[in-house]
Amino acid sequence: MLGTLGVAGALAGLLLVTVFQLTQPAIQEHKARVLSEAVLEVLAGPERYETLYVVDGALVAEPPAGRDARTLPRVYAGRSAQGALDGFAVTAAKPGFQDVVSLIFGFDAATGTLRGMKVLENKETPGLGDKIEKDAAFTGQFAGRRPPLVGVKGGADGDAQVDMITGATISSRTVVAAINEALERVRPALEAYAREPAR
Repeated sequence: MLGTLGVAGALAGLLLVTVFQLTQPAIQEHKARVLSEAVLEVLAGPERYETLYVVDGALVAEPPAGRDARTLPRVYAGRSAQGALDGFAVTAAKPGFQDVVSLIFGFDAATGTLRGMKVLENKETPGLGDKIEKDAAFTGQFAGRRPPLVGVKGGADGDAQVDMITGATISSRTVVAAINEALERVRPALEAYAREPAR
């Protein structure tokens, strides 16, 4: 009996590993496609974008020798048809009510305003916390806001204010905090890059 259980366990483990290895490329391809669409969405449709790496507080097009690009923070620089800089898309993540909330937002370094925000992944409470992704009134209010953001209840009336979702205050605050914290880390690099001559 022990031998039978051992063989069955080994076969189940082998099957799990095989399925994981076979599906991983498709999963990664899907994630890359979702991210690409999100970059274009939060930057309001630039002609193209390029991936930049944050290295020692600066943005670089290529990671330095000996540094693994997969471990470096990234931002995405939107470009117009003429090649002019058309804002940055920045990813952010922060623990929410249930699990980590991952999102991406567009930022215009020249004006200091957001271009848009999109939640990429969340496991917040269905019907409440997941409104941070599904409620168009919430997601649509980020464009034009000037960080650092402040979450308020009962209607936003300032250019830094974001109206929280009733019944999902923690999830709403998570989005606001994730954007503020990400910008605090990378804003100097974004602004320095935006001041450089056109590439």
